[in-house]
Amino acid sequence: MKIYMTSGTPEFMETVRQKHSKQSIFIMHGEGNTVLLHETEGKSVFATPRSFDVLEAANAIEQRGFFALLNFPITDDADKLLEQRLQKEAAQVAATSGLISFRLLRPIKHDTYIVLTQWAGPASFELWQESDSYKALFGSNSASAASTQNIFVSKPYVTKYVAKPIGE
Repeated sequence: MKIYMTSGTPEFMETVRQKHSKQSIFIMHGEGNTVLLHETEGKSVFATPRSFDVLEAANAIEQRGFFALLNFPITDDADKLLEQRLQKEAAQVAATSGLISFRLLRPIKHDTYIVLTQWAGPASFELWQESDSYKALFGSNSASAASTQNIFVSKPYVTKYVAKPIGE
């Protein structure tokens, strides 16, 4: 399974989504940009997408709720170490209350891994941010942070989006 992402203005992204309405394409609105997410076994319908392999998945992505994308920019040789770390936490993330769906994404031709989480609302995500699972992902304790400090190109960060059901 692959996930492709592209971004642009809300109007243009909606036009692209409607043009490919038979595909599994989801539209997410964030601060300053709109993102289309295409999940497929085939090729992307986007002209210049960011491409990812799906390493872990839980539940179907839906056109609703709150998305939080945890971004992990890594060095060239850190992929296996980060994948082990993220896969170790995947089951705990997938079992979290309020979670709709989850994807662990390995980048193709770029350096940023993504843990894509979809929640019932922002409050569910904020509760998860207080959990040991979230802290383990971001290395909030000193032992975890010290063991992974040299794998990142820059500090991991979160991007947030809202997905409204079609027609709202």
